[in-house]
Amino acid sequence: MTTPRVVSLAETFDRFQDHWQPKIVGEVNDTHVKLVKLKGEFVWHHHDQEDELFLVVKGRLVLKLRDRDLVLGPVEFAIIPHGVEHLPVAAEETHVLLLEPKSTLNTGNVRNERTVPLPDLERL
Repeated sequence: MTTPRVVSLAETFDRFQDHWQPKIVGEVNDTHVKLVKLKGEFVWHHHDQEDELFLVVKGRLVLKLRDRDLVLGPVEFAIIPHGVEHLPVAAEETHVLLLEPKSTLNTGNVRNERTVPLPDLERL
């Protein structure tokens, strides 16, 4: 059983500098709570079984879909349903909180140099 605690998003984001490397900062049932810094363009991908929630904490995130773009600013979120191909893009460094099932691979159906098979567990 996990002990209840307060997590400062600002302090936790200050602990790491790398981009596109999600950090696990908590768990809710079978879901990971992850923090990630994004900058630049990721890869087109989809997740066969997992939905993803992207919550922008700082910056601006464009979630490109095949038919339109979703533009998120601070304290806005979007849910990308499983099977929907998407491409995250952040022109400047953007801080994002992700809620994803534990089985979620960051690059979904794509395997390349940006694939993170086991994200870091950020020690709080």
